[in-house]
Parts: sequence; C-alpha cells; structure tokens
Amino acid sequence: MSSVVRLLRAPLLADTPYAYAATAPADARLVFLAGACPLEDDGTTTAPGDYAAQAARCVETLQGALTAAGATLTDVISTRVLVASSAQRDLVTAWDVVHAAFGPHDVPSTLLGVTVLGYDDQLVEIEAVAALPADRA
Repeated sequence: MSSVVRLLRAPLLADTPYAYAATAPADARLVFLAGACPLEDDGTTTAPGDYAAQAARCVETLQGALTAAGATLTDVISTRVLVASSAQRDLVTAWDVVHAAFGPHDVPSTLLGVTVLGYDDQLVEIEAVAALPADRA
C-alpha cells in the first residue's frame, strides 16, 4: 500500500540525512503517536545505559503503535527523537539507529538532548506523526 506522505528535499540547503519537509493531502487522516519508550513487556526499561539498544526498542514500540493505527514507518510524516544526554555522541548514537530503521523514508526529524525522560533509566524516546489516506481505517 502506497503512503500519502511526500518527502520534500531542499537542494539549496545543506545536505542532510533527512528530508527538510513533508506533505500529505488535505484529506489525509493524521495519527499523533505518544512518545515511543524503550519499555519491555513487563514494564521495565530496556538496557539501562545503552543508547543504541534503547533507540532500537523505541523503534519497535513505534512500529507497534503504528500497526495498531493501521500504519507503517513509511506513513510517518515527522519525528522528534529525544535523548537524555548533553553529549552529542549519545544523540548521534540514538539517531543512527532511528535513521537506519526508517531507511530511504528519511522523514523530517528533530533530534534533541534533554535533561531527563519519564521512566527510570530511560535515555531515548521517539515522538511521531503519521498520515494515512482518509479511507484507510
């Protein structure tokens, strides 16, 4: 099934590993997802101290929420990746995992270093918005 999301490049701006913008038709149904957290099925936090493992679990959680909404990663129109660190290397570690999961669907994204996230030992969280055809439930 083809996505209604159209990624827009900005060739006059710096080359980046993500699209600068994305659009969806006016009649698209938007899906606003809660922040995907690195939680195991028992509610514990995945791999305390491991940015890459937590980012990977966040992607799995995001995919599960998208599935529940009838969507996939290619329906995502934007993301915000939150990383509990002031070290750029930690942000990049998490970003590399998220970026790899999205592959060629390199949606507009914001990568932020934050002071703290909501769960014990949580280092990464991914917020996303998806767009679906109006007739897709």
